[in-house]
Amino acid sequence: MQRLEKVLKLRANNLLRDSNQLMMNIQHDFPEDAIVNYQTAWSFDVLGLENEAIPYYEKAIKLGLDNQNEPNAYLGLGSTLRTIGEYQKSEKVFQEGITKYPDFKALQVFYAMTLFNLKKHEDSIGQLLDVVITSTKDESIKDYERAIHFYKDKLHLVW
Repeated sequence: MQRLEKVLKLRANNLLRDSNQLMMNIQHDFPEDAIVNYQTAWSFDVLGLENEAIPYYEKAIKLGLDNQNEPNAYLGLGSTLRTIGEYQKSEKVFQEGITKYPDFKALQVFYAMTLFNLKKHEDSIGQLLDVVITSTKDESIKDYERAIHFYKDKLHLVW
């Protein structure tokens, strides 16, 4: 779709309002297309119009996206909900996304932020430590992987 390619070029060139306006025209023509809904959500999100983005993220996920776009849609929706203070909804979205895409580490990192906002500080740090030990190439961290894994849910204990 040539118009969608133009939207992406406008966005890449930081012409965000123009990108959003064109995206809304495409949305009008293809309201039941998952990718169109996802890109529409994104076009609002980059403008800081989170409340406008949410229904498009939700619809894109409901309509069904491919394995490349869907984890990013979960991330966008969960993160957007977090930024407007809808922490419980954000938590649910991230849990669903992580269940479907356990290897998409960015979801887990953004989920940790939501856990922090929910005052689940130990869970938040534990989530981040899981990401670190499962994705690092740093040998010094790998050397201490067992210890990090052991302590991640015992941070409050004094030995």
